[in-house]
Amino acid sequence: MWSFRNLLSLLTVFQASSHSPNPFTGPQATPTDPCYDETGAARRCIPEFINAAFGQEVSVSSVCGRPASRSCSLVERDDRPAVRTCQVCDASDPRHAHPPTYLTDLNSAHNLTCWQSENLQGSPLNVTLTLSLGKKFEITYVSLQFCSPRPESLAIYKSMDYGRTWTPYQFYSSQCRRMYNRPNKAAITKQNEQEALCTDGHTDLYPLSGGLIAFSTLDGRPSGKDFDSSPVLQDWVTVTDIRVVFSRPQHPRALPMSGRESEDPLGPPATYYYAVGDFQVGGRCKCNGHASRCVREKDGKLVCECKHNTEGPECDRCKPFHYDRPWQRATAKEANECLPCNCNLHARRCRFNMELYKLSGRKSGGVCMNCRHNTAGRHCHYCKEGFYRDMAKPITHRRACKACDCHPVGAAGKTCNQTTGQCPCKDGVTGITCNRCAKGYQQSRSPVAPCIKIPVIKPTAVISTTEEPADCDSYCKPLKGNLKINMKKYCKKDYAVQVSVLDMETVGDWAKFAVSLVSVYKSRGEPLKRGDHVLWVNMKDLACKCPRIHMGKRFLILGTTEGATSPERPGLLADKNSLVIQWRDIWTRRLRKFQRKEKKGKCSKA
Repeated sequence: MWSFRNLLSLLTVFQASSHSPNPFTGPQATPTDPCYDETGAARRCIPEFINAAFGQEVSVSSVCGRPASRSCSLVERDDRPAVRTCQVCDASDPRHAHPPTYLTDLNSAHNLTCWQSENLQGSPLNVTLTLSLGKKFEITYVSLQFCSPRPESLAIYKSMDYGRTWTPYQFYSSQCRRMYNRPNKAAITKQNEQEALCTDGHTDLYPLSGGLIAFSTLDGRPSGKDFDSSPVLQDWVTVTDIRVVFSRPQHPRALPMSGRESEDPLGPPATYYYAVGDFQVGGRCKCNGHASRCVREKDGKLVCECKHNTEGPECDRCKPFHYDRPWQRATAKEANECLPCNCNLHARRCRFNMELYKLSGRKSGGVCMNCRHNTAGRHCHYCKEGFYRDMAKPITHRRACKACDCHPVGAAGKTCNQTTGQCPCKDGVTGITCNRCAKGYQQSRSPVAPCIKIPVIKPTAVISTTEEPADCDSYCKPLKGNLKINMKKYCKKDYAVQVSVLDMETVGDWAKFAVSLVSVYKSRGEPLKRGDHVLWVNMKDLACKCPRIHMGKRFLILGTTEGATSPERPGLLADKNSLVIQWRDIWTRRLRKFQRKEKKGKCSKA
């Protein structure tokens, strides 16, 4: 007779892996928290091994007692004649009821209770038991202790999705091919480790009545010795529900099958039914090595008490912000705890990036999201644009990044040096925030070039030293002192423009001014466009102040193009005959009026 001693022997192959710890056996020591060692380092931890079916409700397709019925069976004995026994099943009488709760109640010599199906007549002969565990378990065996003769054919199925789909787990039959279209005692290889087998070994065991059928999930599976490294078998032992289908009852060999049972001298005719005294599912709450126990929530749902920064019903994912490496199942060698992202206390969320994880040598793949406190980067480890590091504070400090405060006009951008805070200054501008002109430069009114060089006129560049300053009076006549504008002067000139003087340099006997052409009122010949231009003035004219030009000021220039420029000096030219007057805004209307008159042909009359 099969007993639980036989069942334990079935599990020996699974538990005796060569030099490999039993994946369902926890640490021998009992520290404060089994999921961590004495030093606080994470280690694999697993819930205790239990009969997961105990006390659980089993759904059955058939139960006797409604209405009350009488059933008889032949009980075989080793060396004595078979004895026919009969009993009454009456659901209304607790003394004679055989409800499905008896399948998973306490089963002992002092509490022999059995569930029993209705008497089987004709066809079909199928009766189904369905057990829901309420959570994923990793199981090592399914056992059925019978009160009736063991069925001739039965099938065990498993579900991993709470009964939505079912997968064959094991078949028992003396006619495997006929009943289940499977060969008898097929070989198991690594290629078919998740294949349900069929066997007839249960039919050769005595006694037929009151025996045990036990299915070991890992017995004979090649990868069972290295369970930690076999996702296939880890998936194979994972279940949420177990279904047992009895397909054909066992006909006792001593019982005549001629149909003349009523004439049998042993007594009333035999009936066929299924009766089970104990339904067990041995295993552990599935927590993937990240919890030492399962607990019930307020709603009664069973969940793992997750450690190692994991969460989920089976500790099957990392907690938020613990995505520095991918989630993995714990093994005997490595706890594979989830690690927090390194965001230097500047972010509350992060994500995992597999490419970065691979590039780091599989050490770190976390990417911080929405860095705060003006930080940026994968780890919020540098300051964002417009800020620089305050080296007096650690990077984890809330004020580790200071604003650059680059001057909106003097700086060439908003980004400063990450270490010193120095802003990129425009030409002629200085200061850490670019807020003042450098030595040798003066402030202008142009946002493009806020600081321009202070013009320096070399004495050697101004006419001959033999000339007297008094010569300037006769040299600059007749224009000097006559700086008024009128229609006649406007018509005589080839161009009339408003310019802003930005910079100056000397080229031989010439002063080269960088100017910005602000407005064009007249342009005879090649049209002039607004923007940057060059204005040439002879150093002798500049020395005598005809024209008189100041840096950073705006001027109205009326001049001629005849002989004005050469290939060596492209651009505008102003000399003693040009009208160069510091700009006044009231001239805008006057010059527009001159434009309209010129279009009407009045310049020809001037």
